[in-house]
Amino acid sequence: MSGHSKWNNIQHKKNALDAVRGKIFMRLSKDIFLEARHGGADPSMNAGLRHAIEKAKAANMPNDNISRAIKKATGNLDGVTYEEITYEGYGPGGVAVMVDVLTDNRNRSASEIRHAFSKSGGNLGESGSVSFLFDKQGIIEIEAKDGLDEDEVMMDAVDAGADDMRTEDDRFIIVTTPAAFEEVRKVLSEEKGYEIDRAEVAMIPTTKTALTGTDLEKMETLIETLEDNDDVQDIYSNLEEA
Repeated sequence: MSGHSKWNNIQHKKNALDAVRGKIFMRLSKDIFLEARHGGADPSMNAGLRHAIEKAKAANMPNDNISRAIKKATGNLDGVTYEEITYEGYGPGGVAVMVDVLTDNRNRSASEIRHAFSKSGGNLGESGSVSFLFDKQGIIEIEAKDGLDEDEVMMDAVDAGADDMRTEDDRFIIVTTPAAFEEVRKVLSEEKGYEIDRAEVAMIPTTKTALTGTDLEKMETLIETLEDNDDVQDIYSNLEEA
């Protein structure tokens, strides 16, 4: 029995890892799909697509998955049509939340997102109800390794078109406008040779809301529920991190 139990435990862990990997690949495929649909299927001419493919390869996503996502976007493969939607609302304790969704079924997504909010004690709002509490910025993070000079990194970033840079937890965090993001990322990674750990255009809160106790637990549950939804691409909130 012990051998059978051990095999069951191993299989359970493998199934759990496969499920997590499947969700990651699905979201990466949607990113590739969107970039190819908006900017074309040629990575050499589409910087956004090139970056999405790099992220997918870094996650060990098979080339067949990458190719299939591009073909769907360009109409060379039968498949579903995805729609981009951003939901806005308030979570427990009045925390502002924005949820970016890529879905093939608007009604299903709206129902599931609304249920997640209401279950946690929050509520969905109209478009624009919380977006004014966020700024859209390009964020590029570089690990502050030995040998990297902060002033030099800042000078390179500013020369490339960045707005600002700060150091947090041994990381250089470079801030750009959305329009300048791709050029700054390209210069720093391809011309200057920096290893970039994170690069994305994100919604950054201008104010923060602190939670404790039950409200914090409910907010954490809301985020976990949204993260488990296959249609959800990104989640932004103005929750004050402890």
